[in-house]
Amino acid sequence: MSRAGKYPIKLVDGVSAAIADDTLVVKGPKGEIKLPLNTKHAGLVDVVVEADQVVVTPKDAEDKTSRAMWGTMARNVRSAVEGVSNGFSKAMYMKGVGYKASVSGNKLVLVAGYSHDVIMEIPAGLTVQIGDTSTEFTVSGIDKCLVGQFADKIHKVRKADPYKGKGIFYKGERIRRKEGKKK
Repeated sequence: MSRAGKYPIKLVDGVSAAIADDTLVVKGPKGEIKLPLNTKHAGLVDVVVEADQVVVTPKDAEDKTSRAMWGTMARNVRSAVEGVSNGFSKAMYMKGVGYKASVSGNKLVLVAGYSHDVIMEIPAGLTVQIGDTSTEFTVSGIDKCLVGQFADKIHKVRKADPYKGKGIFYKGERIRRKEGKKK
């Protein structure tokens, strides 16, 4: 049994949901998210919008894939409701000599120890804000998946070095420092 899908998803104040053309549309103060219901795996569950909640049920309770998609779809709907009401963000920072980040237009410019600047286009629906210093920045948006993917793409520009302790980090991320070679 899915514990994630067992409970209905409550719609908080200011958030509304509707089903139109095999798509669940969740609207809130921060924006709108569309979840397709006609994909191969999303077609294994039924999504019903009631007065102030969304109920997800499996079409076939005996099918293992249907039960798995029951929990997955319920979590996707929960994330959509939270995203349009509060939004999601990933705080990151850079550590290294000369490392810095800046935003110009819809491009993120990273100086991360290469012979060239790394220029990344910021996807639509996301914002990148530079923090107190030029080495701290925050990726934020309403789509949890998109925020995580873009933050991971930034993280891979210069992964954390366990020997020197420099690179691009998530706030709160800890790396195990390794000792260098011994003679």
